[in-house]
Amino acid sequence: MPTPPSAPTLTTARLTLTGHTAADLDDCAAMAADPRVYAMLTGQPRSREDVWIRLLRSIGQWTLFGYGSWIARDTATGQLIGELGLIKARRAIEPSIDATPEVGWTLTGDAQGRGYASEALAAILAWTDARIPATTCIIDPANAPSIRLAERLGYRLRTTGTYRDAPILILDRAAPDAISAR
Repeated sequence: MPTPPSAPTLTTARLTLTGHTAADLDDCAAMAADPRVYAMLTGQPRSREDVWIRLLRSIGQWTLFGYGSWIARDTATGQLIGELGLIKARRAIEPSIDATPEVGWTLTGDAQGRGYASEALAAILAWTDARIPATTCIIDPANAPSIRLAERLGYRLRTTGTYRDAPILILDRAAPDAISAR
């Protein structure tokens, strides 16, 4: 039986990005309980059980689709910076975004505003662009920092949709090679 794909390790000037492991649970649970983190995501902290299920989902994404999310840690200290990457969430969003993988990012409260998301996502998108022609992201309309980041990364507003009875921005990005092939 072939070995299922797993997350490759990516490195940047300050960060090491690896696949999720069970050992990440405590750090991820702490991040999910921080109001600076969940304010623009769910508005509520996630339980440890929900964090565990999300961690398992992240591992499973690699097995099923050959892509997924990474845990980002400061290379020098090992401190958790956040979770970033791709997901096939099959969310109940109107209009549907199921045609392309969704790129998402969540950073610890202490890591926000320090350029870590840009740095990590540049490495992730370099990996992604060689394999996937287009991605989508969704952002709460009130999350101005994430909107600016998405635009700097090349995401463009497709439309405002609805998710969980609230407006959500849906942005798309084509890989550079996909753009030039048109």
